[in-house]
Amino acid sequence: MGLQSLSGVFGQLTALIGLVLMASGAHVLAASSNPASASASAAASTYVPDKTKVLRYAFEVAESSMDPQKVSDVYSTIVNNAIFDTPLRYDYLARPLKAVPNTLVAMPEVTDNHKTFTMRVKPGIYFADHPVFGGKKRELTAEDYVFTIKRLFDPKLSAPLLAEVEGYVVGSDELLKRVRKANKMDYDTPLEGLRALDRYTFQIKLTETKPDFFYVLTDCRVSCAVAREIVEHYGTDIGSNPVGTGAYQLTSWKRSSRMVFEYNPNFREAYFEGEPSPDDKAGQEILAQMKGKRLPQVYRVEVAIIEERQPRYLSFINNEFDLIWLFPEDFANMSFPNRTLAPNLKKMGIQMQQVAALDLTYIYFNMEDKTVGGYKPENVALRRAISLGYKTEDEINIIRKGQAIPAHTPYAPGVQGWTPDFRTSANEYDPAKAKALLDLYGYKDVDGDGYREMPDGSPLVLRNNSTPTDRDKQFDELWKRSMDAIGIRIEVTKGKWPDFLKASDAGKLMMWQLGGSASTPTAETWLQSLYGPNSGFKGNRARFQLEAYDDLFAKSELLPDGPERTKLYQEMARLVVAYAPWKINTHRILTDLYYPYLVGFRRPAVQTQSWWRFVDIDVPLMKQYEAKR
Repeated sequence: MGLQSLSGVFGQLTALIGLVLMASGAHVLAASSNPASASASAAASTYVPDKTKVLRYAFEVAESSMDPQKVSDVYSTIVNNAIFDTPLRYDYLARPLKAVPNTLVAMPEVTDNHKTFTMRVKPGIYFADHPVFGGKKRELTAEDYVFTIKRLFDPKLSAPLLAEVEGYVVGSDELLKRVRKANKMDYDTPLEGLRALDRYTFQIKLTETKPDFFYVLTDCRVSCAVAREIVEHYGTDIGSNPVGTGAYQLTSWKRSSRMVFEYNPNFREAYFEGEPSPDDKAGQEILAQMKGKRLPQVYRVEVAIIEERQPRYLSFINNEFDLIWLFPEDFANMSFPNRTLAPNLKKMGIQMQQVAALDLTYIYFNMEDKTVGGYKPENVALRRAISLGYKTEDEINIIRKGQAIPAHTPYAPGVQGWTPDFRTSANEYDPAKAKALLDLYGYKDVDGDGYREMPDGSPLVLRNNSTPTDRDKQFDELWKRSMDAIGIRIEVTKGKWPDFLKASDAGKLMMWQLGGSASTPTAETWLQSLYGPNSGFKGNRARFQLEAYDDLFAKSELLPDGPERTKLYQEMARLVVAYAPWKINTHRILTDLYYPYLVGFRRPAVQTQSWWRFVDIDVPLMKQYEAKR
């Protein structure tokens, strides 16, 4: 399938999810209520899901930690979203996305021109039992959210989402100066912009107008509530001992291999509800299947870590898993040629969902690195040449088997700020132009070995990083083939993804290929990852520092969704292409396959949102499949 045709497919998929995130602002849903409230309320404390309902699937990347404020990766955040609770979440069925109350009575009260957000926590929400609570039920309170968000300022935590609150929350700059000097967080000193007003009400005050701030209250990495007693009890080991108010609790964990979660008996009384649009056939079908069911329906969730794609695929085909999350592109042509499920899979009753991902794949260059970093013309020329020499078309057609389209902007189609008529030269492929650029700025083959040297005659060697998986080997080969064609030597270090993540946080990697998924319905999800003050562990892994870019970003923060903000986003996109701190690659098309006894499954548009509590297992049908194994 050609790229033009595939772009049409992407457009159709995007349309199917309602141009997923074009809506601005939040929509209020009433607090969850029970259709048969009297009898169910009496049974609230005794509810236990059917223990034969077990969900089994696999991650392709290992978890890093179960400390929600410590992590930045998708897979750990999915897990943490099942264990802990944010104040807000996204409606499971709504497309475009709607932010709705999760542990709050209602949506935040917004005053003072979007500078003050006041929230009230629902009474009667409890943490999972733990000895540190002294045998008593531990209720979730406003102070828990104040403590949790304060953790982002703790210098010993190095919270990746610190940038979401630093400088925005009133008094945060002064607090950070104080705690960084002491290298210790003082949780008891009041912070003017983050306060509990009473047992259930807390308030956040900002230094400036920020209309989209409430979206951070959907992000587990900012606001998944942790109990202070648990944090103080476990200290730095809290990431191995998660205790939250969510639907599930961790019961077994073999790191980087297998995790088992079971129903949290303290989970509040909640019932399935959602607001799919009237023309959303798939959403309406799920609503008809699930509406009014007590949550969660699944008692146990078993998650394996299988990095290699073939074993993960075969485990699903052999019905060892109920779902194959993020289908391996290697098997796309044989499993759903021309986006149609293969006859053998249809015969097995397997279901398929495809969505246009709100994501971006890219490779970042460390702007502080002596080889690929810097802002001088010769530094920019090297990164531009590398970008011109990388054949994204081969990545899409050979490695991703057509399950992606070229990216033209550093943000995904469908988010607020994206427009179909805006294009850049981000994916231009022109080896001849790359070689001419390198020649012009002094990157020449001095010793005649076929590879170029730096302008000062020192070795020019790119050092990339990847995991030992078969797919990453294909990426390694593509990068070598692309760079050999323009005379640049590239070497690859193989290792585990969590280890590279730590090294990246510390600024020790020269370059690294990553994917970034939407955490909010705006282009800011990605653009903030190039904002100068966010350099380092706060998300700006390229450590890009450009005053012109930072000024544009700061202005965009003050504006609601609309043409004025979109124009600022586009100016930032042009600067990203011009200075090339990232080589922008693709937007992926995500495919999930699952057995028909998995009821109510829908991939969240924001991938880090946990979906386990919103699905069901048809046990009689599941047993029929078990009998065929």
